[in-house]
Amino acid sequence: MSSAGSAEAFQKVSQLWSILDDLSQDDPAAYRQFIEKQMKEGAEFNAPPELDSCLCTEILEPKKRSLYVNICSWKRVPAPQDPSRPLPLCAGKLETDTHEGQGWYSVLDVAINPAVLQDSKKDKTEVHLLALSFAQQQYGMSLSQQYTVVSSSPKSSPDDVHRRLGFRQWPNTSRQPDTVSQNPAALLQKISSLRSEKPHEDSVVQITSRPAEHKKKDLIQVISTTFVQPQKPEYQLEVKPDARGVAHSMELTVDLPKVCSMSECQLRVSKDDVLLEVEDVYYLLLEFPKTVIEDTAHAIFNKKTRRLTLRVDVF
Repeated sequence: MSSAGSAEAFQKVSQLWSILDDLSQDDPAAYRQFIEKQMKEGAEFNAPPELDSCLCTEILEPKKRSLYVNICSWKRVPAPQDPSRPLPLCAGKLETDTHEGQGWYSVLDVAINPAVLQDSKKDKTEVHLLALSFAQQQYGMSLSQQYTVVSSSPKSSPDDVHRRLGFRQWPNTSRQPDTVSQNPAALLQKISSLRSEKPHEDSVVQITSRPAEHKKKDLIQVISTTFVQPQKPEYQLEVKPDARGVAHSMELTVDLPKVCSMSECQLRVSKDDVLLEVEDVYYLLLEFPKTVIEDTAHAIFNKKTRRLTLRVDVF
């Protein structure tokens, strides 16, 4: 902001403080009503996202696994101004993990304004299809056309959902402020902190769908995105034979030029495949050509060559 713009903004704020100061003296009841209304609206705006429903479908490509989509209600996501306008959505990061003995799955959180969910309470099919279309377009997935509504998904606790959506609680929402005893500057500062609090910019993407009459032409339009899709790193996977020529172990080497330390890597090995993630940088999910023994897996990262080497025995 320019110095002229800053001066103008400061002047307006000063005028507002002066008006509130006069109001507190001339009409204490009106002053209290105004402040309490602002604080109530701010507290509602600062409320965390709440889980509304959960969908389960199957990712067909690039790698088969289950996909859970958590539909969340969140007042920070604006409602459309009228039915003909696009519908804003806010989505968190796609998270991938594994069920013990059941293979890989992914979880995605999609937040929508509560009024929209309330309007579609009887039939949420349109909202569900919009969320699934977003997952396909944003992450390059091919999804099954069938989905089910389930009671919950893995990692669907409030803490998990808040983390993926980038929600950060305003530290003093649990306390009811003494609005009358505080001066207008302090109160407005609190109101401002509530209004300026936004979802974490590194972890959310906002999307909109076209109105109903335009769905066939363009179902989803990304209006802003602040995280970069992870890239697939260069790698080599080899089967190592023993002295008799029988497959003995598997060796995976992955070039990670943007990584400085092993601590940045998340590595998960199952008997059938391996997942390597470096948040917002690299993503690699590979199927082993042979079944491996997970407990024998060990990895080394060479800081000089920026190369990770994973070795694991095969059955």
